[in-house]
Amino acid sequence: MHPLHEVLAEAAAGRFPPVDGAVEVHPPAAGGAHAVVEFTGHAVVLTDRDAAELDALGADGFGGVSQPDIVRWLAGPTGSIGSHDVVLVAVGTATGGGTLAERSDIEDHPRVVRARRHRRDVRVHGDVRGVVTLGTGLVGRLELSVERNEHALGGAGRGLIADGLGLVERGRLVWAQIASGNAASLRSFLSCGFRPIGAETLIHPG
Repeated sequence: MHPLHEVLAEAAAGRFPPVDGAVEVHPPAAGGAHAVVEFTGHAVVLTDRDAAELDALGADGFGGVSQPDIVRWLAGPTGSIGSHDVVLVAVGTATGGGTLAERSDIEDHPRVVRARRHRRDVRVHGDVRGVVTLGTGLVGRLELSVERNEHALGGAGRGLIADGLGLVERGRLVWAQIASGNAASLRSFLSCGFRPIGAETLIHPG
């Protein structure tokens, strides 16, 4: 089990890392996933870079580790950097998923393509409201993403999120990552019981 997995599980239970400004450095996760994960006053970095060099650059757990120059150094000159996302967690409700049906006919949907790029064992569900994906992401956590159809009725996003949680066994942790500027999506996830526990940036070194 990757050390970050335990840190996330503890945070989901309300037991956060100490507010000490520290930066924990651990090897990349399975599949070579690199990341910067931030909590209040504490950060975890998954990288194969040297921890002493990272410290010398001025990285700290008070936001310093996510400064552009440091993230670019972690990625290398030809690496790619994902968006800076809010990390949220909720629990499965096992309600059955409402009208969501398993779909195999929308593999070219951008949401599905992105999910398969970043996750394993992806399940795709959808109905007239939009698309829901569930898959195994960073350090083995179950991750949910949704995308409402452009012409779906008001409240469709919240309905998709709630029904997506209904596809998961009761009490199991479900994670979501949302770009920090996507206020509409953040409001929808918060209204469905998701709680913010930190932020993260996924990195793909060159």
